[in-house]
Amino acid sequence: MNYLSAENLTKSFGDRTLFEKISFGVDQGQKVALVGINGSGKSTLLKIIMEKETPDSGKVSFRNDIKISFLSQNPEFNKGDSVLDAVFDSSDEKLKVIKAYEHQLALIEANPDEHEKLTELIEKMDNLNAWDYESEIKQILGKLGIHDLEKDVNELSGGQKKRVAMAKALVEHPDFLIMDEPTNHLDLEIIEWLEEYLSKSNLSLLLVTHDRYFLESVTTHILEIDREKIFKYEGSYSDYLEKKAEREEQERTELSKARNLMKKELDWIRRQPKARGTKAKYRIDAFEKTKEKASQNFTKTELELDLNSKRQGKKIIELNKITKSFDGTTIIHPFSHIFKKGDRIGIVGKNGAGKSTFLNLLTGGLTPDAGEIETGKNTEFGYYTQQELQFKNGQKVIDIVKEIAEIITMSDGSTISASQFLQHFQFAPKVQHDFVEKLSGGEKRRLQLLRVLIKNPNFLILDEPTNDLDLITLGILEEFLSNFPGCLLIVSHDRYFMDRLVDHVFVFEKGETIKEYPFNYSQYRSFALDQEKGSSNKSDKSKNEKTKQEQKTKLTYNEKKEYEGLESEIEQLESSKKNLFDKLNSGKGSLEELQQWGIEIEALITKIEEKEMRWLELSEKA
Repeated sequence: MNYLSAENLTKSFGDRTLFEKISFGVDQGQKVALVGINGSGKSTLLKIIMEKETPDSGKVSFRNDIKISFLSQNPEFNKGDSVLDAVFDSSDEKLKVIKAYEHQLALIEANPDEHEKLTELIEKMDNLNAWDYESEIKQILGKLGIHDLEKDVNELSGGQKKRVAMAKALVEHPDFLIMDEPTNHLDLEIIEWLEEYLSKSNLSLLLVTHDRYFLESVTTHILEIDREKIFKYEGSYSDYLEKKAEREEQERTELSKARNLMKKELDWIRRQPKARGTKAKYRIDAFEKTKEKASQNFTKTELELDLNSKRQGKKIIELNKITKSFDGTTIIHPFSHIFKKGDRIGIVGKNGAGKSTFLNLLTGGLTPDAGEIETGKNTEFGYYTQQELQFKNGQKVIDIVKEIAEIITMSDGSTISASQFLQHFQFAPKVQHDFVEKLSGGEKRRLQLLRVLIKNPNFLILDEPTNDLDLITLGILEEFLSNFPGCLLIVSHDRYFMDRLVDHVFVFEKGETIKEYPFNYSQYRSFALDQEKGSSNKSDKSKNEKTKQEQKTKLTYNEKKEYEGLESEIEQLESSKKNLFDKLNSGKGSLEELQQWGIEIEALITKIEEKEMRWLELSEKA
C-alpha cells in the first residue's frame, strides 16, 4: 500500500541544480533512509515533501487517511510555550485530555485545593480509555529525559529542544514519520533507545541520518541522491554499500563502452559526404545520444588527507587532580591523567555531565579551581567545536581558508595550494569562488573542519565532528584520523565513528569522578550492561535461594556434586570480577594494566556465562 508518491521533482537554487525529474515512493511499513553528499538536496527534499519548500516542477502526494509527523533538523516552537504545550500540540482528543490532566497534576503539587477539576479530568480519561496511552507517553518522555513539563521550551538547549520535538512526533502515533538527522545532539543511550523503538514499530519511516549503526539496524530501503538523480536500494546500510559498489562498477564499464563507441561514431560522422547526410539521420541521432552518455563524469573528488603534523615532545599534557565547579556545583571532580603519544580517547557521557567543560580546561578556555594542567612546549592543539562557522557577509570560500594558510605542507614535505586543499575536501573550483552563506549546513561544517586541520596540529580535539557530515566525508575522515600520528580526543554520539577510532574511553557521569576504561565505545557498553546484568542476577538469585534449596534433585551423583559446587564457583568468579571492576573504577594503574584488567574481565564474563548456563541445565533436570 503506497503512503507517499513523489513524481518528477526538480529543484534548483540559482544555477545550482540539486535534483532533476526524480521519482520515488514509500509503502506501508517501509523504513527508508535518504543519503547523499552534503549539498545534494536531502533536507530540501524533505521540506518539499512536507510543503515547507516548493519544487520547480513535479508533485508530492500522500495517502489521504494516514497521520504524518515531521521532525526537523532544527525544531522551532511558539513563543511562550511550555514543554507540555509543545509535546501535546495536537488536535487529537485523547492528547488534549492527557495534556489537561498532566497540567492539573502540576497545579495540584503547587496548590492542593485544585482537586475538583482533576476528578472531572479523570472521568474524561476513563471515558476515552486514555490511561494506557498516557502511560506510554510517560515512558517516551522518561526515555527522552523530559521531566519538567512546565518549563518554557524556548529556554532549553538545542539538544533539549530536539528531544521535545522528537517526543511530540512519537506521541502522536503517526502512520508515517519523517525525520531529519534525528540522532544529532542526542545522548548515546537515547540514540540506542530510539534505534530499538523505531526498528520494532510498525510505522513507515523516511529519514536523513549519517549514523551508520542506526541505518544498519532500522532501515529496510535506501534512496541516494547522486548527480541530480535518485538511486533506489533494497536492504540495510551494508546491502546499500554492496549494491552501490556494483552499480558504480557497471557505470564505469558502460562509460568505457560509450566512449569507445563515440570514437567510432565520430569517425563515421566526419567521413560522411554531405550529400548522404540525410540518408543516415538515425546514425547521427544515435551519435548524439552516445556522446551525451560518454560525456558523463562518474569520478568523485575524494578527501585524501596526509598532512604534516608537528612533532610532539616528551611531555604532552599532564593533569594533576584538577577540579571545576559552577555556582557551587562540582562539574569536574579531582582527576589526574598523563596523556601519552598516540593516545586515542573517546569521551562518553550525557549532556551536562561536564564533557565540554573538560575540553575547555584542556585547551585553556577555562582555568581549574584546583590542581594543575601542564602542557608540553611542542603540543599544538587543533580544536573542532560545535560552534557554527564564523564568517563575514560576502566572504568567499577560498578566502576563509587563505585566512589560515595559502600553502599547506604534506607529510612527505610537498606543498599544495589552498585551492587544491579545498578540492580534496570536495569543494569544486566553482564552489570555492562562491559565497560562504550559499553553502549547506554540512558544507559549512566540512569547511570548519578543514580550517582546523590546515594548522597541522599534533593534538586533535573533535567535539561532535560527525554532525551534518555526509557518509562519504565521514568514511574518508575516519581513514585520515586512523593514520593520524598525534593524540586524538573525540566527543561523539556516532558509535561507528568512535568504534573505528578510539581504544580508550573517559566516562562522564554527573556528580562522579571521570572513569577510564581500555575499550572502544561498543566494548564499553557491553561491559557496562554486563555489570548491570551481574547486579540483577545476584538479586534474582537471592530471591530464589530458598526455592532452590527446597527443590528435590533428580541428578546423578556426579551431576549433583557439580550442581552443588557451581554456585560457589560462580560467586568466586563474580567476586574476582568485582575486584577487577574496583581496580578499573579507582582510576589507578597504567594504561597497560588497565588493558590487561579489561582482558581478564572479558574472560571472566565469558566463564561466568558458561557456568550459569550449566547451572540452569542442571537445575531444570533437578
